[in-house]
Amino acid sequence: MLFFHCLFSTYCSFASTLSLSGIWLFAVIERFNGNWVEQGYGGGSGKKHDVGAAKVEAFVPKSDHNPKELRSWAKRTGFVSDYSGEAGTSASEKFDSVDDQREGGSSPKIEIDPVLGLARPNRDNEIEPVLRSKDEWNGAMWSQNQKKKNRDEPAVALAGHGDKKVGLRGNGDANGVVNSHGVSAVAPLPEQKKEEGVAEDVKVNLFPEGEEPADRGWQRPSGLKYGITENPGLVPLIYYGLQHYLSLIGSLVLIPLIMVPTMGGTDNDTANVISTMLFLSGVTTILHSYFGTRLPLVQGSSFVYLAPALVIINAEEFRNLTQHKFRHIMRELQGAIIVGSVFQCILGLSGLMSLLLRIINPIVVAPTVAAVGLAFFSYGFPQAGTCMEISIPQIALVLLFTLHLRGISIFGNHSFRIYAVPLSVTLTWIYASFLTAGGAYNYKGCNPKIPSSNILTDACRKHAYTMKHCRTDVSNALLTSAWLRIPYPLQWGFPIFHFRTCIIMAIVSLVASVDSVGTYHSACVRINLRPPTPGVVSRGIALEGFCSILAGLWGSGTGSTTLTENIHTIDTTKVASRRVVELGAAFMILFSFMGKVGALLASIPQALAASVLCFIWALIAALGLSTLQSGQCSSFRNMTIVGVSLFLGLSIPAYFQQYKPQTTLILPPYLVPYGAASSGPFHSGIQQLDFAINGLMSLNMVVTLLVAFILDNTVPGSQQERGVYIWSRPQDIASHPSLLSTYSLPRKIARCFGWAKCLGV
Repeated sequence: MLFFHCLFSTYCSFASTLSLSGIWLFAVIERFNGNWVEQGYGGGSGKKHDVGAAKVEAFVPKSDHNPKELRSWAKRTGFVSDYSGEAGTSASEKFDSVDDQREGGSSPKIEIDPVLGLARPNRDNEIEPVLRSKDEWNGAMWSQNQKKKNRDEPAVALAGHGDKKVGLRGNGDANGVVNSHGVSAVAPLPEQKKEEGVAEDVKVNLFPEGEEPADRGWQRPSGLKYGITENPGLVPLIYYGLQHYLSLIGSLVLIPLIMVPTMGGTDNDTANVISTMLFLSGVTTILHSYFGTRLPLVQGSSFVYLAPALVIINAEEFRNLTQHKFRHIMRELQGAIIVGSVFQCILGLSGLMSLLLRIINPIVVAPTVAAVGLAFFSYGFPQAGTCMEISIPQIALVLLFTLHLRGISIFGNHSFRIYAVPLSVTLTWIYASFLTAGGAYNYKGCNPKIPSSNILTDACRKHAYTMKHCRTDVSNALLTSAWLRIPYPLQWGFPIFHFRTCIIMAIVSLVASVDSVGTYHSACVRINLRPPTPGVVSRGIALEGFCSILAGLWGSGTGSTTLTENIHTIDTTKVASRRVVELGAAFMILFSFMGKVGALLASIPQALAASVLCFIWALIAALGLSTLQSGQCSSFRNMTIVGVSLFLGLSIPAYFQQYKPQTTLILPPYLVPYGAASSGPFHSGIQQLDFAINGLMSLNMVVTLLVAFILDNTVPGSQQERGVYIWSRPQDIASHPSLLSTYSLPRKIARCFGWAKCLGV
């Protein structure tokens, strides 16, 4: 019993001691909790809390904190946040819980620092939220960031009560841009009015991981010499204006060297058509700069219209014409271009283009533009191969300049890359002139002037073709052309209108519109500019239709549209000034009045011209396929659509082109694919309709557009997977002064067209 009594006494003593210790510990906790609340870290009212029902509110630091201390803490602890732009959506869901915990009507604006993970009620003491390594957090960078803190900051706005507004562009919204390095930057959102009873936005400030944009608006990115609204001065304007057009000279003047000889025109006719194209390129570029999208894009004769022009030229009824064949075919082309351009104008002015933009995606644009370049594979090297001693050096030089020597800088300019085409043409032309002067193409008993009598003798018949394509003195354009000649409307006669040719050009104008849509968007990416609104795009398409009507009236043989190669020029020269393009266009108008300039360009040997076109057409195909970067290139859906559309775009026309019982004996081999309109497999009994259907189905870009358009809009796929083009909203443009001055029409013109809301005026 004594043992149990002692054990009971020991237990009572231990229990009493434990109770006293618990009471003391509870008192200490209560005192510590009171000090925590008094210091303002609890976010409460300063009263004692009931331990059983304690309410924990948002952690908000004092407004008088020292930013440098927080920065030192981050540097000292080595804390690195993995928060990036790609996690914007998931992070926003986390921050929505902050709004749900608020009580009362209005709430103060709270910003979440992505580096420290703390809420900041006051922007005056702000840490620049840039994801950097520890070595880059130094005093100099801190001072630079403090100077920039008053500018507009890119932000992801998360509206209160769960209504999210994400300002990311990467296949998400129109409020973002892509910088020059291909990284999605975040767009600044306009400040909204404060309203009572509504919680203000929570903004999360983000920058691309590892770098900070040089300018936080849509100004010129790093590496761009002159932005779209900048004026470099008179002397740089002249230099860069000529530079811009010299880099595009191959696309501007080489089309007549293919078309006019096929149409039965003389060397003088070729020179006159080149002068007309220079004049129209200058006029239409200035019109587009003032009344179109106002982007720094060059307008000119496009290769989109070359293939349908060759189909019309090689129609069966024109093959036996002898007198005035060139003028008759040119008038036929003029009528078709005018009607097709009217259709394009209606497409833009009526607002139908805005609806069409919803179903035109990079997966449709990429194979269509690529098919424009691939459509001429049967003409390119077969024509260049007629004179291998000229074509091979030309192709080798242009590839050497654009690829191997592209990084060499002369006086701060990458001259080899910018002037690859004119420089290689000049050197090869001089080399060909030495071959001609040295007698490389002089054959016994043959006249070097290539008269028609050469083909009558067996000795000269086999050499006449080589002499025609290789000699540099074959053309007599320089001798017969006038020094001063002004292109004028209807210079070839009144246009001829036929249903069959007008239908072909109307469909081709739709292909040209799709091509221009992709060019507009790619240009905005190159110059770090927010994409235009659908109304501005419609305005640009409508103006392109009007410019093509001018091309039909003046008689250039092709319609006028935005040159896809212009994107490569902007990316190479780093000059995106609108003034530069306008002054270069003025020089083109001036050169068009000099007849000898067009005659000089018309004297380029045909083999040399075909060699240059091999490079230009390959570049167009590459620029078209580069549009796929806007979508998911690794997606099986996209790969299948692009592959099938490209293959069928080449194979289906080949099926229509194999029906050529009469063309094989009349047309040269490189023109046989363009003679399917008169002898294709489609027969409905209506001759005009048969010609139009057979002609359209023999065009690669038309079939490719049709297949890609159907597949992309019927096969399920997310917007991110399809890479849907994101166009700006009118309110976004109106809230940004620099963008408003970029896309808006001049004030006097805007007043006249104030009724046309669909044109984005």
